[in-house]
Amino acid sequence: MKARPITTVKTVVFGIEDAGSGIKLLTLVDPDHWELPPFKPGAHIDLHLPNGLVRTYSLCNEPADNERYLIAVKREAEGRGGSRALHDEIGVGDVIGVSLPRGGLEAGADIARHVFVAGGIGVTPFLSMARHLARIGGAEFVLHLIIRGEVPLATYLAPFIDAGRVVVHRTSQGGRPDLESLVGEAGEQTLVACCGPESMIDEFERVTATWPAANVHIERFVAPPPVLDPDAKPFTLSLARTGTEIQVRAGQTMLAALQAGGIDIASSCCGGICGACKVGWIEGKPVHRDRILSPYERERYLMICVAGAESDRLVLDL
Repeated sequence: MKARPITTVKTVVFGIEDAGSGIKLLTLVDPDHWELPPFKPGAHIDLHLPNGLVRTYSLCNEPADNERYLIAVKREAEGRGGSRALHDEIGVGDVIGVSLPRGGLEAGADIARHVFVAGGIGVTPFLSMARHLARIGGAEFVLHLIIRGEVPLATYLAPFIDAGRVVVHRTSQGGRPDLESLVGEAGEQTLVACCGPESMIDEFERVTATWPAANVHIERFVAPPPVLDPDAKPFTLSLARTGTEIQVRAGQTMLAALQAGGIDIASSCCGGICGACKVGWIEGKPVHRDRILSPYERERYLMICVAGAESDRLVLDL
């Protein structure tokens, strides 16, 4: 039994190029070169690889460049296998299914200043945003790129470095810069964002803890360790569209319970950071453990890979 179709788009690998040490840049296009589904600057997509793996990558190109999806993949030898497959097994002409784009940064008219902080390959979503802001004009932005070695995606970043829009900080020449001084003072017209290693994100969250939530954006590479609730109790999931009821055992995830019940649900990170399993909820009291939903979104949605329930019954829009 399926609760909803999992929407993917068929793409073909049109080009592969080296973009730095251990980094490949893949260009994905529609087989007939039609426009691809639209996306926000810095949005991400899930790649459904031929070997069955599903991995999430940020889009490097800007939304106006809508006849391709451009992703940068750093080969992680000790990773979960997705980057190795894309480096070692995928070639030009191969077919890859991708999800509809989701997430991304809002470049609202009320935001006059953007400050991006990236660690290494974490620059990818901000490359998309920088291109978008440079094209539309009217808003100030600066990207602080913190690296140990060479500049990733150097060819694509070079124009922004030359224009002073990208400031490169080399940790080999003085350690990591003070993030508080980089982001500056909070303001309603300032948007700050960070993507990089967990230690950098932890410091960024500390620095921006008093900022308005809507003005702070974080992208993560890896999901944090799962939160184990010693007081977790069993509860019932009720699927509003079908009337199906699924029992969730104490300590079991909603995702696992739904899949065990034959409900086909899209998922990727299984850690509340990618948004693939975002589902609407209608009744009950969920416990949110994700890292991406805003307070406003949590009033209507949850991430079933990590969310729990405080109530005995939770009604989902499935």
